Amino acid sequence: MNTNDFEFLRQFLYQRSGLALTPDKSYLLESRLAPIARKLKMKTLSELVAHLRKGGDEALTIAVVEAMTTNETLFFRDRWPFDRFSAMILPTLMELNKNTRRIRIWCAACSSGQEPYSLAMLLAEAGGKLAGWQIEIIATDISDEMLERCRKGWYSTFEVQRGLPPDLLKKYFTKDGDGWLISEKLRAMVKFRNFNLLHDPAAAGITGLDLIFCRNVLIYFDEATRRKVFASMARVMKPGGYLCLGGAETVIGISDAFRILPGERGLFGLGEVPAAQAAGQPAAAPRPAASVPPLAAVSGQR
Repeated sequence: MNTNDFEFLRQFLYQRSGLALTPDKSYLLESRLAPIARKLKMKTLSELVAHLRKGGDEALTIAVVEAMTTNETLFFRDRWPFDRFSAMILPTLMELNKNTRRIRIWCAACSSGQEPYSLAMLLAEAGGKLAGWQIEIIATDISDEMLERCRKGWYSTFEVQRGLPPDLLKKYFTKDGDGWLISEKLRAMVKFRNFNLLHDPAAAGITGLDLIFCRNVLIYFDEATRRKVFASMARVMKPGGYLCLGGAETVIGISDAFRILPGERGLFGLGEVPAAQAAGQPAAAPRPAASVPPLAAVSGQR
């Protein structure tokens, strides 16, 4: 790939998806875009770039952006955020929202859906503790292809073997051909939507959030883009809300809207501690009466 084509694609992808490519990633562009060129019967990537330069082909734009999107995910990925969700985050949010009995969760860049469905399983396992509560899970991604997969809720045997405890597989999935179909109950718990993280979530009606999962995607953005994303997320979160990032991601030095939570990895709080929270026990030690079993207890794992 020549320098001019690489620079065009670098700017093209940055403007449309926030992806920040360095010069050493030209091989990635070639390997992921070559199949698109072949499908369109283009002889070279330069021909594909020339077509993009002309503009006006939205289908090609979407195909190129989706091809460059990393969709690596698995059920209960890294496990610690899901343990913290059950043991600390959910009980604290229940205390904060006991008057409205409503909690709203956003899973950003949800890929093929394992993350929001993992949260849905933990909420289902909470059972009677959430009776009378309205829990909303909004899951978004930039890829329509991935969102279609999410809505179907079908996963291969390989995918369900990655992180999913056997008892939860038995409880919430049914065998379907050479894969597994997640239950209709769990599919109904998650609303999937197309959304680009470079856009304003408030304009898309994604507001009033208590918890945002945005894990392992901002590492592909530069600092300016991360700052923009954090600012827009802070604007749509409620006081006392939580932001859960990947283990290698942080708000430190980028956003002052979120506070560090002592002892927590990849988990941040919005602004000052709310009065309702400050009057009770600290967020890191919620009241046992409202607790929900952590993943280890749910799955029987040790």
